[in-house]
Amino acid sequence: MCGRFVVTSPVDAMARLFTAMPANDLPNVPDYNVCPTQTVATVISLTDRRLVAMRWGFLPHWYKTATDGPLLINARSETIATKPAFRDACRTRRCLIPATGFYEWTKGADGERTPWYITRKDDVPMVFAGVWQEWQQDGLRHVTCAIVTCAASPPLTQIHHRQPVMLAPDQWALWLGEAGHGAARLMRSVQTEDLTFFRVDRAVNSNRASGPELISPFDA
Repeated sequence: MCGRFVVTSPVDAMARLFTAMPANDLPNVPDYNVCPTQTVATVISLTDRRLVAMRWGFLPHWYKTATDGPLLINARSETIATKPAFRDACRTRRCLIPATGFYEWTKGADGERTPWYITRKDDVPMVFAGVWQEWQQDGLRHVTCAIVTCAASPPLTQIHHRQPVMLAPDQWALWLGEAGHGAARLMRSVQTEDLTFFRVDRAVNSNRASGPELISPFDA
């Protein structure tokens, strides 16, 4: 799964990277501790590509309130096409979610959760596959999203059995629906030789923590 991530790229850099028109309400960056229910920058393709803000936490149309059911921050690639919450979005509402890296946790010998930071070796932004949904109830409107996950590849399996689906630039158009059908074949683990990971301080265990020190290697 992916329960927290990091975004450091400026909005104008993200807009150039995706050749997308940026909205005016995008979240502030950098953010070293993006948590569920926060607003995140995503890329969608309508008549053209747009960089837009969405709530991280997918709300199915039948939820009466934003807390009417489980918080759906991830969608499993193996079941996304059949789960009622995600199946329509999987077909017609896919998005890209840029990130600098993400966190996962193991359980330490003392029973505490030990955080790890995963990022690319070359400092190029990661791009997660996502799905999105517009939710409206009683005058409230949220555009919401979830990150698509798949089985982890070694050596990330040392940390967690799941990972976000990560897309290369030549896969973006297919995932966004700009290059026809066949997006399902993209929902698989990425080759992890491009990735690096290391322990970070347990300060990130708090969703209130912030600052670049959260992604500094932890010196035990």
